[in-house]
Amino acid sequence: MANKQFDVIVIGAGPGGYIAAIRAAQLGMNVACIDEWKSAQGGPAPGGTCTNVGCIPSKALLQSSEHFEHANKHFAEHGITAKDVKIDVATMIGRKDAVVKQNNDGILYLFKKNKVTFFHGRGSFVKAVDGGYEIKAGDETLVGRQVVVATGSNARALPGVPFDEENVLSNDGALRIGAVPKKLGLIGSGVIGLEMGSVWRRLGAEVTVLEGLPTFLGAVDEQIAKEAKKAFDKQGLKIELGVKVGEIKSGKKGVSVAYTNAKGEAQALEVDKLIVSIGRVPNTTGLNAEAVGLKLDERGAIVVDDDCRTSLKGVWAVGDVVRGPMLAHKAEEEGVAVAERIAGQHGHVDFNLVPWVIYTSPEIAWVGRTEQQLKEQGVKYKAGTFPFLANGRARALGDTTGMVKFLADAATDEILGVHIVGPMASELIAEACVAMAFRASSEDIARICHAHPSLSESTKEAALAVDKRTLNF
Repeated sequence: MANKQFDVIVIGAGPGGYIAAIRAAQLGMNVACIDEWKSAQGGPAPGGTCTNVGCIPSKALLQSSEHFEHANKHFAEHGITAKDVKIDVATMIGRKDAVVKQNNDGILYLFKKNKVTFFHGRGSFVKAVDGGYEIKAGDETLVGRQVVVATGSNARALPGVPFDEENVLSNDGALRIGAVPKKLGLIGSGVIGLEMGSVWRRLGAEVTVLEGLPTFLGAVDEQIAKEAKKAFDKQGLKIELGVKVGEIKSGKKGVSVAYTNAKGEAQALEVDKLIVSIGRVPNTTGLNAEAVGLKLDERGAIVVDDDCRTSLKGVWAVGDVVRGPMLAHKAEEEGVAVAERIAGQHGHVDFNLVPWVIYTSPEIAWVGRTEQQLKEQGVKYKAGTFPFLANGRARALGDTTGMVKFLADAATDEILGVHIVGPMASELIAEACVAMAFRASSEDIARICHAHPSLSESTKEAALAVDKRTLNF
């Protein structure tokens, strides 16, 4: 029988939770992790939204759809003849499910390896007790000296339009569409919307994105966002900005969306499926926070300080359920930092150096401040850009869309932000994160030897462009 007394109990086994549990165990603590996510067979499926209905499955579908598009549209230019190329959606979804299961099983293995005791069921507070907290773990009752809440987030539904996951879909339903819809509607042009829109557009769906904001990807550097929009328009992804969504009706034949466009004209969109991607809300339902007086804010997020301490002594919270960006890697960093703080160490997360990625084609990635932010803050800066069109490796790949952009302090040359739209932006951004963590200047990157031919040379050239001395453009 499992030990019911633990040094640390982690509620939730998403990226924040499972990483916090493993790090705490590495630091010599007796750790339990509780998670209720179930696989299709009813077994445990740790990994949270990211592994089960987010980052991992969406990347699997993006990869499959990219192969299909290459076979249909780009093989010929390589001299490869591929006729009558078809997509078997069931096989594609099956592969995605297999990738998810590999990740679920990998986390269970890591728990075993690191001697973390795993409980499959819902975790919730019961009461405060001497020396800690009583926690319900499915049918079991545990006691933990310290508790880390990592319960993640849920998709936000439109008011009065619940997800039925048949016609009106969250990210979960969007990953389980059984056949390519003729017409697909998306409300919201955020990360999930654009990625899922890209998958089904590549497979033949006519995709329309309705976005309430007047600007496209407002959080992205404006120059980069415009470049991305140009690419999406060319691909046939129809994006309407500045719309006001009205009544939505779902029936046997699909979904109809009444909306007003940016000019104030009444419009109607008829689609087979509608994906609603308007953000996510912290998941504190069923946590029984009130039983111990755990403080939540007006959004339902757990209130924490800069170190992820909650209003209760010995209770911490990380990831989507607290303030800050809802990103898996941000949750992981917080999880590690909290485990180290519990152990008496000085865990640290620099929220200014959390990279963002949108895995469309072209990929979009950035870290640090945008040009518009620097202007608003009155920071004097220099900018340098380099197009992938002038990069030899990008030409050989046949993917020359986009650019790398550097923003550096006008006086000190310290890198303030790096923004990329183009091939493998998700990988290229790591160099910028490392450079900025060491407070490098654009000149430092410009002076470092980069392999030729490589996409990373575009990073070096953009750094050179800050001083107006690119060598290949």
